[in-house]
Amino acid sequence: MNPHEGIHVAVSNSKVLLVEDSKFLRMANEHALSRAGYLVSTACDGEEALQVAKDKLPDIILLDMMLPKISGPDVLKALKANPATKNIPVVVLTSLSQKNEEKLIHEGAIAYFEKSTLELDKSSDRLAATVETVLRRANHQKDLDRRLQALAAKKAAGG
Repeated sequence: MNPHEGIHVAVSNSKVLLVEDSKFLRMANEHALSRAGYLVSTACDGEEALQVAKDKLPDIILLDMMLPKISGPDVLKALKANPATKNIPVVVLTSLSQKNEEKLIHEGAIAYFEKSTLELDKSSDRLAATVETVLRRANHQKDLDRRLQALAAKKAAGG
């Protein structure tokens, strides 16, 4: 049995919120992510993104930076300020140059995906691979946190 098999099932059934104002890109990426086994919700502007994130509590959010109504950076700040959504990993989708990566990571994004450098036919598959990598990392971190809490509780109880 492959030791990663159980992890893959958990990752592939994960809930993804895709926030993209371009209908074409939103549909192409939604299709690729669904094909990869993810349960995909979408939003086409910042206002809808915050509402869907609050209602669905996805496992990961893919957030475009150039959005109508509420900008991507403001959505990111709002997500990180809300106790219900602050621990959801956010992957920033942007056409902006890499010089903005450090600022976005500082504001709470877990990863950065530059749309403009990818060929459209391959970008959706690479996006799905990025989602899988981020979710594996997040799941691994949650598992470590649970183990540390259990050890701390055991030690506190005198065991």
